[in-house]
Amino acid sequence: MLHRIGLPLLGFIVAIALWQAGVAALQAAIPIAGAFSPWAAAQALVALLQDPYVWHHITVSLARVGIGLSLAIAGGVPLGILVATSAAFSRGSSPLFQFLRMVSPLSWMPLAVMVFGVGDAPVIFLLAFAALWPIMLSTAAGVAQLDANWLLLARSLSATRRETVLRLILPGITAHILTGIRLAIGIIWIVLVPAEMLGVSAGLGYFILDTRDRLAYPELMAAIVLIGFLGFLLDYAARSAYRHWLHERNAAGSAGS
Repeated sequence: MLHRIGLPLLGFIVAIALWQAGVAALQAAIPIAGAFSPWAAAQALVALLQDPYVWHHITVSLARVGIGLSLAIAGGVPLGILVATSAAFSRGSSPLFQFLRMVSPLSWMPLAVMVFGVGDAPVIFLLAFAALWPIMLSTAAGVAQLDANWLLLARSLSATRRETVLRLILPGITAHILTGIRLAIGIIWIVLVPAEMLGVSAGLGYFILDTRDRLAYPELMAAIVLIGFLGFLLDYAARSAYRHWLHERNAAGSAGS
């Protein structure tokens, strides 16, 4: 119990103490630094959580994350399978994919706005683009680690490519896909806030800019804490899904044996 709760709690307490010490050190030279203190942020956070306006921003951001992640899964999983199962496609596309993967998603922002206009579409495009690569690479790594004998058995039984993918490959790489999704969520959550700072009128990124423009610095710090907490919850959900799948697989294996 101490290791599961006590040590993480201690880590947060130390971080808050360092936060307060940093604010106190700056406050003598920069009086406005007091507005960024943990206590001011905590008070603002309590007020924000009671404001429907803030929940609207949260809902909008989470909806964009959900759509962007869904598009990335829909594109990344088939691409990953194709890269791992087709040597010709892999040789022809891997250098291009590696090139695109190394381009910061945010660098596409001006082009995305030009093509899709302002609103949700460019933000969702940036999120999907950012999340595509970890899902694709994790999927390809999962296929590469499958037992080749199983694939050979599927071919010897005259299984179609569709049957092989749906009944053999996908069940065998679920853990890798879930790992890719977890990595993608972390990347999406980082890209989300700056992506929402251009051409939209709602979302957590927009709210950050709004607090800055209103000089509401305690609310700004509270929004940063809120973004971190929501990101933590999303990552926890991804980890829980992974653990649940492993538990179900192990339970099925025990029952089969």
